[in-house]
Amino acid sequence: MSDVTIYTDGGCSGNPGPGGWAYVVLDGQVKFSFSGGERFTTNNRMELTAVINALSFVADKYTVPVSVFTDSQYVKNGITTWIKNWLRNNWKTADRKDVKNKELWQQLYMLDRQIHPQWCWVKGHAGNTYNELCDSMVRAEMSRFL
Repeated sequence: MSDVTIYTDGGCSGNPGPGGWAYVVLDGQVKFSFSGGERFTTNNRMELTAVINALSFVADKYTVPVSVFTDSQYVKNGITTWIKNWLRNNWKTADRKDVKNKELWQQLYMLDRQIHPQWCWVKGHAGNTYNELCDSMVRAEMSRFL
C-alpha cells in the first residue's frame, strides 16, 4: 500500500464569520475529499477542524506513513513547536494566557501521537493542485452561509 498524503484548508468570510474546512486524502490512485462548515467561526478553528477531520478519517484505515500538507503556519507551528510549551505550561501561552482553541489542539495532539504524521507547509494560492482544490471546497462551504 502507498503512503498517504493529506491536503487541508480552512477559512472564513470575515474573522469571525461563516467558515469552511476541507481535506483531500491521496492513497496511491485513490482520492477521498470531504468538507464542512460553520455559520460563525474563525479561520484558525477551521484550519484545525480540517486537519482533525482528515486525521480522524485516516486513523483507523491506514498503517502506512502519513504526510499532512497545510498552508496554515498556525497549524504546522502549533503542532510541531508551540504545543511542547503549552503542555509544559498547562495549556497556557508564554504570556500566561489560555491557549485559544484548546479543545481542538487537544484533539489534534491525540491524533498526532497516534498517527505520527509528517507535517509539511505548502504556500497557499500558489497553484498547488490539491491545496487549490481544498480552497475551492472551503469557499463552497462558506457560501452556504452567506
